[in-house]
Amino acid sequence: MVRVYFILLTLSVSLFACKKAIQTDEPDALVKVNDRILTRNEVESLIPKGTTSADSLLLAESYIKKWVKDELVLKIAQRNLGSDKETIDKLVDAYRRSLLRYRYQEKLIQEKLSDEIQESDVLTYYDTNKEKFVLDKNLIKGLFLKVPADAPNLSEVKTWYKSGNVASLEKIEKYSIQNAAIYEYFFDKWVDFDEIRNNIPNQISNPESFLRTNKILEVTDSSFCYLLNIRQVLLKGQVEPFEYAEPRIREILINQRKLDFIKEFEEELYNDALDGGDVIFYNKP
Repeated sequence: MVRVYFILLTLSVSLFACKKAIQTDEPDALVKVNDRILTRNEVESLIPKGTTSADSLLLAESYIKKWVKDELVLKIAQRNLGSDKETIDKLVDAYRRSLLRYRYQEKLIQEKLSDEIQESDVLTYYDTNKEKFVLDKNLIKGLFLKVPADAPNLSEVKTWYKSGNVASLEKIEKYSIQNAAIYEYFFDKWVDFDEIRNNIPNQISNPESFLRTNKILEVTDSSFCYLLNIRQVLLKGQVEPFEYAEPRIREILINQRKLDFIKEFEEELYNDALDGGDVIFYNKP
């Protein structure tokens, strides 16, 4: 903090060396434009910890100049917008009110509403809304290896990855630590086929046709050997498996619970205000 203070003090001198010094009641003041004051604390808070003195000086100078320019433009805008300023003030007030409501509602939700969703609720939603969970991508389970073409024991690796049994997988995992550029094991989860395909130089023009007829893929270029073992496949247009859809369903249910909570809260607040005389209708529709 001492270093940053020294930098800002140096900056103050450099920026205003040719200007007449002006006294202020604000001991922390760095620069004033019209009736707005920028303080040293504000500038210090913007300089990341660990920044060198030279970089801190540049950051501080840049921010101060931008702040001064912004204030000067704002002053001119306020003076020249005329009737538009009233519209802007209304928009700002509406945004402020909306932001206050949003922040308070989020605080209420965190305090009052649990994010826990029962597994049975997720499964029920999935079973009754399967038409909403139709795949727009091809999914696979399997494993993928990208190994340098000159890697040792490559012929053995090609045998291991095709087998996919526990012993072979253990050998692949140990081998990959030192030799593989990429090793992805996903026998136990669904993965977008395109994510894997993007790592393979071989152009597959018709992924659906390829996945229907191939379980093993081997491609070699001048630098790498690419090995893919496809254990299971789900194609576009099929229903998403439950385990793939589950995270999204949980998010849907949580959001729905939040909406219901806010609706009930606002309705209760409204009725209590009417009963307590806090809301008075002078001309009921």
